[in-house]
Amino acid sequence: MPKRQDRRRDLVALARLFAWLSVTAFGGPASHIAMMRRELVERRGWLSDTEFLDLLGASNVIPGPTSTEVAMYVGRRRAGVAGLVVCGVAFIGPAAVIVGILAVCYRRYGTTPAVGDIFDGIKPVVVAIVAIAVIRLSQAAIRSASLAVIAAAVLALYLAGINEPVLLLAAAAVAALASGSPRPDTIASVALIAAPAVAGVHTEHADIPRIFALFFKIGALLFGSGYVLLAFLRRDLVISRGWLTNTQLLDAIAVGQFTPGPLFTTATFVGYLLGGTPGAVAATVGIFLHRSSWSLPSNPSSPACAAPARPRRRSTASTPAPSR
Repeated sequence: MPKRQDRRRDLVALARLFAWLSVTAFGGPASHIAMMRRELVERRGWLSDTEFLDLLGASNVIPGPTSTEVAMYVGRRRAGVAGLVVCGVAFIGPAAVIVGILAVCYRRYGTTPAVGDIFDGIKPVVVAIVAIAVIRLSQAAIRSASLAVIAAAVLALYLAGINEPVLLLAAAAVAALASGSPRPDTIASVALIAAPAVAGVHTEHADIPRIFALFFKIGALLFGSGYVLLAFLRRDLVISRGWLTNTQLLDAIAVGQFTPGPLFTTATFVGYLLGGTPGAVAATVGIFLHRSSWSLPSNPSSPACAAPARPRRRSTASTPAPSR
């Protein structure tokens, strides 16, 4: 009985924390990670710095938004599979609701001059933020001459019109071969993310199953920051299928940028434009579902990911809460 009460208490604490982060974590993935570290390491003592960095490292090597994966891993570590689900829903749900409400308003009032002027003012800021993020990500990702050559080749092929999934999988395969003898788990990982890449069907009609399938594919192929989402959405929604215009896509990215929570909730906005409330639900579930499908079976070798251990509790009397 005490163990059951402890588990329930942990689930409530996890839900409160990540729901609060969902509605207050502005500024993109780097800001989310900084806030999580402050809450999980400094304030609550649920993790040590080393454990948090291990979780962050494990989250960086699988597809999807890093901050969402960290939230799910923390939930799994603290309260098992139930904790993983609670943290995922708490961190994604409130932000998706906010974006969904804005999507309703956009559909009703987006063509009015006042709303158009607001979005026209936001778009240059969003473009600048994405450009800065790309520069910083490239500095962190290109750590050797061979990776620089791969990056240059990918850029040239992208400008030549080769689509992103093909470039992503080809670059992953070349990098694995360049590193020496690729391990079986590396080959399995490339094969696993390749399956959704070839599953998409191009069509002019955006029905609910196709919306779900498209966003599941996108979620399965995105590594690193949510800023990479822009290129995939433009290719699949504007160029290949014609479901959105460039203006609508940039407006969706802008909404995802200036609202709190995961940047991937842009999918909620796009889904609503394509298929109303069912489309918003399908797109949101599709793009985030791959996160849980990776997190559930994952068993990284780092001790932080060993499920689920009960970390030490830090005394609130000896650890003053930092100012917000």
